[in-house]
Amino acid sequence: MANRTYDLLGQVQAAHQFDHDSLFRYASVHVPGFPSSAASTFTVKQFGHGQSNPTFLLEVGNGGSVKRYVLRKKPPGKLLQSAHAVDREYQVLRALGEHTEVPVPKVFCWCMDASVIGTDFYIMEFLEGRIFMDPKLPGLAPERREAIYRETAKVLAALHSVDVDAIGLGKYGRRDNYCKRQVERWTKQYIASTGDSRYPSNPKMLELACWLQQHIPSEDSSGEGIVHGDFRIDNVVFHPIEDRVIGILDWELSTLGNQMTDVAYSCLAYIVDINHENQQVGKGFELTRIPEGIPSQAEYLAEYCSASGKPWPAAVWKFYISLAMFRGAAILAGIYSRWLMGNASGGERAQNAGKQANELVDSAWAYIARKSVLPNHPPPDPVARDYMKQFGGGNESGRLVPSVKVLKLRNKLIKFMEDHIYPMENEFYKLAQSSSRWTVHPEEESLKELAKKEGLWNLWIPFDSAERAKKLLFDESSRMVSNGEHDQFLGAGLSNLEYGYLCEIMGRSVWAPQVFNCGAPDTGNMEVLLRYGNKEQLLEWLVPLLQGKIRSGFAMTEPQVASSDATNIECSIKREGDSYIINGRKWWTSGAMDPRCKVLIVMGKTDFTAANHKQQSMILVDIQTPGVHIKRPLMVFGFDDAPHGHAEVVFDNVRVPAKNILLGEGRGFEIAQGRLGPGRLHHCMRLIGASERGMQMMVQRALSRKAFGKLIAEHGSFRSDVAKCRIELEKTRLLVLEAADQLDRLGNKKARGTIAMAKVAAPNTALMVLDTAMQVHGAAGVSSDTVLAHLWATSRTLRIADGPDEVHLSTIAKLELRRAKL
Repeated sequence: MANRTYDLLGQVQAAHQFDHDSLFRYASVHVPGFPSSAASTFTVKQFGHGQSNPTFLLEVGNGGSVKRYVLRKKPPGKLLQSAHAVDREYQVLRALGEHTEVPVPKVFCWCMDASVIGTDFYIMEFLEGRIFMDPKLPGLAPERREAIYRETAKVLAALHSVDVDAIGLGKYGRRDNYCKRQVERWTKQYIASTGDSRYPSNPKMLELACWLQQHIPSEDSSGEGIVHGDFRIDNVVFHPIEDRVIGILDWELSTLGNQMTDVAYSCLAYIVDINHENQQVGKGFELTRIPEGIPSQAEYLAEYCSASGKPWPAAVWKFYISLAMFRGAAILAGIYSRWLMGNASGGERAQNAGKQANELVDSAWAYIARKSVLPNHPPPDPVARDYMKQFGGGNESGRLVPSVKVLKLRNKLIKFMEDHIYPMENEFYKLAQSSSRWTVHPEEESLKELAKKEGLWNLWIPFDSAERAKKLLFDESSRMVSNGEHDQFLGAGLSNLEYGYLCEIMGRSVWAPQVFNCGAPDTGNMEVLLRYGNKEQLLEWLVPLLQGKIRSGFAMTEPQVASSDATNIECSIKREGDSYIINGRKWWTSGAMDPRCKVLIVMGKTDFTAANHKQQSMILVDIQTPGVHIKRPLMVFGFDDAPHGHAEVVFDNVRVPAKNILLGEGRGFEIAQGRLGPGRLHHCMRLIGASERGMQMMVQRALSRKAFGKLIAEHGSFRSDVAKCRIELEKTRLLVLEAADQLDRLGNKKARGTIAMAKVAAPNTALMVLDTAMQVHGAAGVSSDTVLAHLWATSRTLRIADGPDEVHLSTIAKLELRRAKL
């Protein structure tokens, strides 16, 4: 089981006593919100976990309330050179806390005045959460063990993705030859720790140093980013009840350099069992038995590599693990040396460290002697692996060739479009241009029921999101918790690539997506709820959305600021008791005009003083809530897209329950990034379909109309134009499918460059094809007598609505320049 952070406390050790009154006076002046009253109670306790810089809990009571802070200081006495640099800890924590979304405790002040408590120190916030001291995670259910390890890998990947130059840490350390310098540093530290006759040097340790120097990977010569230096599962704090990291601790060894050293150090539990309570080093659980639920070392590494974009390290893994054990042995030797001197912060547990250091050296040599330590290729993601087992994986005819299952669905979809959608287009347009345009055509609801029966409902849902929803919404008999229905509300279990072939067909008509419950913004909003909603939110809003009983809107863009930069958003979401009060003006809130729209996802700021990307939150708002005013529908090149519509909405002191917040305050950007992947690629897929509709209409027109004595199709200029359109369309289709495939295999972050390319290419290709089709149709092409003008207007809008081209081009360019630097 986990230890609560508060449970790791004990009395202050004699060697680490300091003047409490002096500290109280200093903190009262330098820590914001620290009570300064003489009547305040002030107690200090010491954390027993950790063997480096002494760490203390400060509790200040004032008027019945208690505030808690954490102080971290250098140990007293003679210290090894360059060790215990608490000033660097403060520097990196402050930079990460103020400029990134990496979870770290907030720091308040740094003091280098030794007259206060005798050594340098800093004060930070206290994180109430869980620390897992035992990497085997005893007492936890298998699925929670898996979640914790995967979260740990993702958090490490997030740390390693930080742009250190952008947050002021560009000079935090040398980036090149990191491993070479690490071997040299820890060799010196080890020699310094073992110079005493009571603890002589181990020759095998010095031989290991020589082996490491001879096997340093070539990649070490180039610099990377931030390195934590001591990243392991007991140095992260998890949320009290959720399986997510809220803080990374112990930054004493952080610097810049080769980030794979962090990954290897975090994997040591698979190889060796280093428990300070034990007298000797044991075998890791990969050599004994991996507890149920914990991913294998290869699976853990695959999770990290997928999230960070790092290459699979099989060829160099033996070096990195051996270096981790070498460094661990040097650290243990230092702990034992401090124990001999009487100033080790770990107390009596440190007395085993000397013996453990020698055993760790033996383990390193045994690891080096192993023939193989990792598979040559990463294993598939567990969800993807289960999917492949269920539906059959791999297609011998090519990676982007649709499977038999997808082809069957595609054929059913094409027939449905030909039998039901295209014949109804004129009727839908007639209603949309009448005085009753803000009502729903009764035939639309009939077609939705038919789509459900045909198994063409909610095809957009990714299989991983469906798996999460099943756990929350379905019991063992697969019956909906809310009302016992058991239709295919969670789609057909398709990957993003597979859905791409189907979404393209729907994109051939502006009316089709909603008939299959695959239209924006509902798909994006449902994806948000599937990924980030709690069970109560899913039951209240997701279930009726999945059933097609209601629709939704997404309120982000604001008229008074450039909303392509979401940090500009001004809408406020202020906490008052058990409610939030929302004030702001939004526009282009698609779907808000629809009479079936019942809920809006609103993005606003809950904390205007937080770091730029932690100010925003997302919250669910019932559209009938007092203070929600739908001001007007907005026109898109003369189309108001009734009955769906795009609205300007004013939120005037709108009070909603606090339980409506999604994922928690300050998580808006995190949610937005999750929403940007699959949902935003759907637009590209539909644009391919719109382009194909344009090609079809263009060719049919050219084969039926004569000009200047011959069919348009016989003119050389037309043939040249149609050939160029086909070339661009096929190139773009392949790019979109490649983006979808990368999204499935590599995840949002690794695929972001290809997704950005698709978002630029798809609307521009559609505009080229549709413009040519309109030209071939002549005056009819720009009229409302065909769908071409509406398809063109939608395509042109997506060069802004799906993120401005300029933003996507900037992303592509940054990645290209970064690749060139490597």
